[in-house]
Amino acid sequence: MTKQDLAQSCAKRCADRMYQSDQASRELGIDISVTAPGKVSARMTVRPSMLNGFDICHGGYIFTLADTAFAFACNAYDDVTVASGASIEFLRPAREGDRLRADAEELSRSGRSGIYDVVVYNQDDTRIAVFRGRAHATGKRLLAGESDT
Repeated sequence: MTKQDLAQSCAKRCADRMYQSDQASRELGIDISVTAPGKVSARMTVRPSMLNGFDICHGGYIFTLADTAFAFACNAYDDVTVASGASIEFLRPAREGDRLRADAEELSRSGRSGIYDVVVYNQDDTRIAVFRGRAHATGKRLLAGESDT
């Protein structure tokens, strides 16, 4: 197995472990796809219960989707990593039935710090929001107790 294969396998195992305990993502119907270490897509369909008083998706749900993609991207290295900050810019509204995709990408990872950008798209590949997350690694293993093979 190549070094790249091992890194991809680790990222996938980390995502699987996280998802098992991530009740919020499961309840919201968020699906996770690890495309590479530090690179994740999260998908969610806007349901009626996610609409605000203007009949558009509440921004908190869009933030949650982006934050979820960020969390899975920065936890790809078997080092429990948490957010130290995040911001979002809403570009367009999302509506009931929209299928949203949040693509997270690692921009920088050095020491215990990381910077990740997430772009949220609808089913037409129209940008809905842009999110930037700052991550802090704790030094604790996510896959503690699992075999490295």
